[in-house]
Amino acid sequence: MATAVRAPGYLDGLDAETFDLAAYLAQFDARLLADPEGRRTLTRLDPLLFGLTYLRHHLRDSEGHITFGDAHLDWCRAARKWVRPATAPAEHRDAYIAPRNMGKSTWWFLILPMWAAAHGHIKFAAAFASSATQAETHLSTFKRELDGNALLRQDFPNLCVPARRPSGGSVADTQSMFIAKSGFVFAARGIDSSNLGMKVEEHRPDLILCDDIEPDESSYSLELARKRRTTLVDSILPLNVYARVVISGTVTMPGSIVHQLVKHARGVETAAWIREEGFAAHYTPPIIKTTGGYERSVWPAKWPIGYLKSIEATRSFAKNYANDPMGADGDLWTPDDFRYPGDEGVDSVTHMMLSIDPAVTAKKGSDFTAMAVVSWSAQRRRCTVHAAVAMKIQPGPLLRERVLAMLDEFPEIGLILIEVNQGQDTWQAILHDMPVKVKPVSQTENKFVRAEGVLHHYQRGRVIHALRLVELEQQMCAFPKAPNDDLVDAVGSAVRRFIPNKPREISKASRASYL
Repeated sequence: MATAVRAPGYLDGLDAETFDLAAYLAQFDARLLADPEGRRTLTRLDPLLFGLTYLRHHLRDSEGHITFGDAHLDWCRAARKWVRPATAPAEHRDAYIAPRNMGKSTWWFLILPMWAAAHGHIKFAAAFASSATQAETHLSTFKRELDGNALLRQDFPNLCVPARRPSGGSVADTQSMFIAKSGFVFAARGIDSSNLGMKVEEHRPDLILCDDIEPDESSYSLELARKRRTTLVDSILPLNVYARVVISGTVTMPGSIVHQLVKHARGVETAAWIREEGFAAHYTPPIIKTTGGYERSVWPAKWPIGYLKSIEATRSFAKNYANDPMGADGDLWTPDDFRYPGDEGVDSVTHMMLSIDPAVTAKKGSDFTAMAVVSWSAQRRRCTVHAAVAMKIQPGPLLRERVLAMLDEFPEIGLILIEVNQGQDTWQAILHDMPVKVKPVSQTENKFVRAEGVLHHYQRGRVIHALRLVELEQQMCAFPKAPNDDLVDAVGSAVRRFIPNKPREISKASRASYL
């Protein structure tokens, strides 16, 4: 018989690509799932199984299929921490930022609090949204399940009926608050409500949920964002300093609360209030870069990777999927600095090189290995960036294979330029006997100064992109505050080698020797 203990651990380390729903469900004895006590026992420590058992209809798509993205599995793993009570103030404060339409409200306002309430992990949930109507809509969805979900009512009857006064009337069963016979309380408020104080008898909220607490960009401003942040810090968090706090949302504008949390999650910068209030931020990108060097969708069944790549260059993708308004943080490049071939097409190639900015490891916290293909046209006297890719890849045979594949894709490449500030012997061992010359280079100049010089060439039309290179352009627009700038370095090394720091006339012969 399958054991109830193994199921929660089954999720550990899995993502949307490796999770197998059939294998997951096979962990459980069907006889236990057919029995109320068995269902209660199996789902007590497993919010995902709870959702599949009692709220499956909220997980199906329009064709009746159930699929998951990386974030859903991450959220279930995170919610399991609610089983143990908080032991210190501000111990559990988390923000979860994911693409729009990822199902954040379904999980954070319905499935996860319902699981926690049913099993007594949470006694009092206080939910906040941008408006009271929005918050009350979430509570209404929650209450409809309590009223009409036969299986839930069978297994958790005291959760599904309101508490009654001796006179027979309900204690609280309104648009903004529900108190169950079990004692569970669910209150819903708009974040700007004049009455944010919440206390039922001696009980204060032990779960505070903030979902999409910011309006869209057209009705928002930095001043309003500051006021909303003040409300969060001064009015909502003090409701109970021991409460588990969850902020979920999508960026609405540069500088918004969620945008600040994204920057914290990605290691760009941490706003003082985030540090002071002890928030941990968890960012889910729409396109996942795997250790093997390829890309996949965060939710393949909903957004195929081909679709995501087709819209990757749009501002809508940057804001609504990547939660990263392009150009909002950078000090150098702006989107206007990028030029592309005109009607005359791509420049003729006089010389072409592969520039590599390698990482010494492929660990999760390591830099990316960046490769850029850049050419020089003597006729047009400018550089063209043909490709720019960044990947987590272990130094060794796999990296060598990727370099050879790049040489096959661009046969005009006549030089490999590789930065060797770290691990010079390693790169020489990997790139031995290449079909083209390998030139190691050590960077001694400050990174920002190097980037300023490259930007100078961009702004004077000396560098163009053969096509939209979204990842490179996003890194450039966010530089130097981007979490990664490996592509900026790779492209910059090639441009600086083709175009000297001190502009001067260079003959074809001296250009060849310069390479």
